Amino acid sequence: MPSEPFCGQVICRDQISEIVVIVDTFPKLTRTELANTICELFSWKRPTGKLKTVECRQFLERLDAKGIIQLPACKNQYTKQIKPTAGMTLRTDSQSMLSSKLSELSPIVLARVQDHAQRQLWYEYMDRYHYLGYRIPFGGQLRYFIESGIDQTRLGCLQFSSPAWRMAARDHWIGWSDEQRRRNLQKIISNSRFLIFPWVRVKNLASSVLSLAAKTVPHDWADCYGCRPVLMETLVDGKQYKGTCYQAANWVYVGQTTGRGRMDRQNKRMGTAVKNIYLCPLSRRFRQELMQG
Repeated sequence: MPSEPFCGQVICRDQISEIVVIVDTFPKLTRTELANTICELFSWKRPTGKLKTVECRQFLERLDAKGIIQLPACKNQYTKQIKPTAGMTLRTDSQSMLSSKLSELSPIVLARVQDHAQRQLWYEYMDRYHYLGYRIPFGGQLRYFIESGIDQTRLGCLQFSSPAWRMAARDHWIGWSDEQRRRNLQKIISNSRFLIFPWVRVKNLASSVLSLAAKTVPHDWADCYGCRPVLMETLVDGKQYKGTCYQAANWVYVGQTTGRGRMDRQNKRMGTAVKNIYLCPLSRRFRQELMQG
């Protein structure tokens, strides 16, 4: 497999091989989502920090024309993917303290974010109240508002996205080989954002939301991306949170990340952002499914 030029640099055969694997692993992603995923993986960014999405998409289309990869069909409309800049408005201002029993708000509902207006509102809440703010996630993504089913009162926000490409503690716990991981990684999804609004004080709400997500999100993900996940993962910053709600929802602690982060391919940031890894099996046969092939 020959090397290829991209934005003044030569993309080596190993990188092209990884691109081939990503395209094959996530066949339901759009061309733009694939471009964002690959830009994140190889840190193809502008000096401003924005991803080189347009250039990467053109690069992928060139590989497609040469028969090296097979991209999904073009959508009718191309939307440039950039970091949301929703700004702050009165609609996300802090509300009066909500302290009640979970039963008084039940049933709890995960309302999937469907259109542009909902996405902008979701971005605004996340940028305003989550300690990490918001950024474009790796690969596919589904977003939800957490609501009371009684009166549609919004209680928080939730996001699931594509999993980390490689995590030693997770991969050891699963027991799969590198080839099995490449083949079946799309069967894992990541709880990449979880926010209960700071004015909401409801005991057991967070763990109840996670239990509900385990029942709801796999079906939605299969509908959207054509693959039903069998395992959920999340990363918890131990300096910020104890992970109590994940433990209460029967997520399993399996170890810690190296602290490199997704973007650090040269091991320059080892140990600087260590996170605790929690996993939630969605099927009794999750290991067999992840170790197929």
